[in-house]
Amino acid sequence: MRRIMCVLCILLSAAILPAALDAQQGGLTASGGEPEHGFRVLQNYPNPFTTDTRIPFELHTQAFPEGRPAVVSMRIYNVLRALVATPTTLGHPVGDGIPVIDLEYISQGRHEVYWDGRDRAGAPVAAGVYLLEVTVNGRTQVVKMYRLR
Repeated sequence: MRRIMCVLCILLSAAILPAALDAQQGGLTASGGEPEHGFRVLQNYPNPFTTDTRIPFELHTQAFPEGRPAVVSMRIYNVLRALVATPTTLGHPVGDGIPVIDLEYISQGRHEVYWDGRDRAGAPVAAGVYLLEVTVNGRTQVVKMYRLR
């Protein structure tokens, strides 16, 4: 019963998020080809998650203007838009576990980051909806993530 109530709360929270969020999730060309700004954020998995989650994203040619690295930042917010956490690197040349804040990526393709489901103080976050904000070279996309207890 408690789990059902938790799921209902999450679904209701998702239904009342501002419509502006949906507008920020764009980024695909009309033809469905390469992303408009050279990157695409894929849905985290598992989603919903209970303890931790992985977040895949793709960098395409346009993310590397004039051969320069793509500068990537990621932040996780609650539905009140308060900063909760910053995902960390997985398989990045500088190493794993580095916060993804103004981090340079030099290769195209699929990349992945990790969130341990904890806030900046190290405490497990509450069940609910979280917003992942991904910025690449100044362009931003937002994806919803769902945490269950």
